[in-house]
Amino acid sequence: MASTNTETITRFYEAFNKLDYATMNDCYADEVTFNDSAFKNLNGKETRAMWHMLCTRAKEFTLTFSDVQANDQTGSCHWEPKYLFSATGRSVHNIIDAKFKFNEEGKIIQHDDSFNLYRWAKMAFGPMGFILGWTPMMHNKIRKTAMGNLKSFIQKHPEYQ
Repeated sequence: MASTNTETITRFYEAFNKLDYATMNDCYADEVTFNDSAFKNLNGKETRAMWHMLCTRAKEFTLTFSDVQANDQTGSCHWEPKYLFSATGRSVHNIIDAKFKFNEEGKIIQHDDSFNLYRWAKMAFGPMGFILGWTPMMHNKIRKTAMGNLKSFIQKHPEYQ
């Protein structure tokens, strides 16, 4: 089972590198949950919609991933996307560590990404991110905006409702 879970992680990030959200979403179980610094407690449909939204909006996107590890129940991976942040047109090089939990079929049931939100805000927002990016106020604004964008995307895509 460990090799199946390793293959699932690899398949997910190879698809992401091609902005192939359909294959990414196929790596998830129906009941998947997702968390990162911007998106909190997403359910299955929200998680799938998030990847669809991010893939279709990506500009100048590249991705590398490494250190894929998995056992029968859990896995991890390091990944680094580079892209233009759509709201500001600024270049972002995020550094992310992912943790996964799997079901018996080798599908992801929990996906948690961790990254430094202050570091991200400095790249995405420039001087404003440097000055305010460490504050809870800015973190909350980033989360609120991200969820607002996701909710708008879901409203336009009935497959995620």
